[in-house]
Amino acid sequence: MSRPVGPYSPSISAGGWVVTSGQVGIVTGDKGPELVAGGTVAELTQALTNLAKVLDDAGARMSDVVTATLYLVDMGDYVAANEVWIEAFGDHRPARTAVAVAGLPLGARCEVAAWAWVGAT
Repeated sequence: MSRPVGPYSPSISAGGWVVTSGQVGIVTGDKGPELVAGGTVAELTQALTNLAKVLDDAGARMSDVVTATLYLVDMGDYVAANEVWIEAFGDHRPARTAVAVAGLPLGARCEVAAWAWVGAT
């Protein structure tokens, strides 16, 4: 997974919560972080893979996600994004908010952030 593209942590643990920063569909390329090719579906697939890695690094899993926010540059991608979401989360259905935005870092088409409950620490 790529390092953050700004001055922030990929996740913070607080009590029993793991709170993630927004994840976009980036991978580490020859010149540093770059978006995967293929548009919203490919980017969201990678963003959710990145989210799973951030959660894993913090001791959480996708099934621990309680709520998530999905940011889309084009709400016309909402139905396709739902299909990717179902693939990533399986039968687990965290609460979710989807928001249309004017732009995202690196020109991304989508971004996802989440809160996961791992229990009182």
